[in-house]
Amino acid sequence: MTPTVWSAPPVRTSTPSPPEPPPMPKIVDHDARRRLIADALMKVAADQGLEAVSLRHVAAAAGVSVGMVQHYFHTKDEMMAFALAAVMDRTETRIRTAVAGLGENPPPRLLLRTMIAALLPLSGTARDDGRVALAFLAYAAVRPEAGAGLRPGTGQLVEFVAGLLPDPHGVASAGALLALMEGLGVYLLGGQMTPDQALTALDAQLDLLFLP
Repeated sequence: MTPTVWSAPPVRTSTPSPPEPPPMPKIVDHDARRRLIADALMKVAADQGLEAVSLRHVAAAAGVSVGMVQHYFHTKDEMMAFALAAVMDRTETRIRTAVAGLGENPPPRLLLRTMIAALLPLSGTARDDGRVALAFLAYAAVRPEAGAGLRPGTGQLVEFVAGLLPDPHGVASAGALLALMEGLGVYLLGGQMTPDQALTALDAQLDLLFLP
C-alpha cells in the first residue's frame, strides 16, 4: 500500500498595493471668489438699497459663508470699493463698444453723445450699475474717505470732455455737461424721466454747446 503523501496548498502571496498619492491641493481662484462676492453685493444694493448691504446679506446672496466674505473683504468700505470698480469696468466696456461702432474719427458732438448715452442708466445692466453707483455716491457723501479714489478720475473725465467742446467752451462747460448727465441718471433711476426724455434733454444741451 502506497502511502498518500499530503502536501500543503501553495500559499498565495499578494503584492501590496502602492500607496495612494495624496490628494491634490484644491486650486482656489481668489479673483473669481472676490468677483462672486462683489456681484452679490451689487445685487443686494440694486434690489434692496445700500442699507441692506451687510456681511450676512452679501454672503447669503453669494451662497457662501460669512467667514468667506470676511476673508476677502475686511470692511464694508472694501466691499463697496471693489463693487464700484466692477461697475466702472463694465461701464468702460459699454462705452468702448458703443464708440467702436462710430468708426474712425467721429465728430466730437456724436462722440460725446454716444459716450454719455452709454453712461446713462437707460436700460438693463446699465440701470443695475446705475443703482449701485448711486448707492455708493450716497454712501461716500457721509464717508468722504470712501469716495476719495473717484476724484482723480472725475477730473480726468472733465478734461477729456473739455477737449472735445468747441471754443469758447472749456472746463466749466464740460463740468456742467457731466453734472447734467448725473442729474439725468438720478431722474432715470427715480422714474421722473423716460429714456427718450433724458436723451432729448441731453441733445438740447449739446445743441447749445455746438452751436454753429
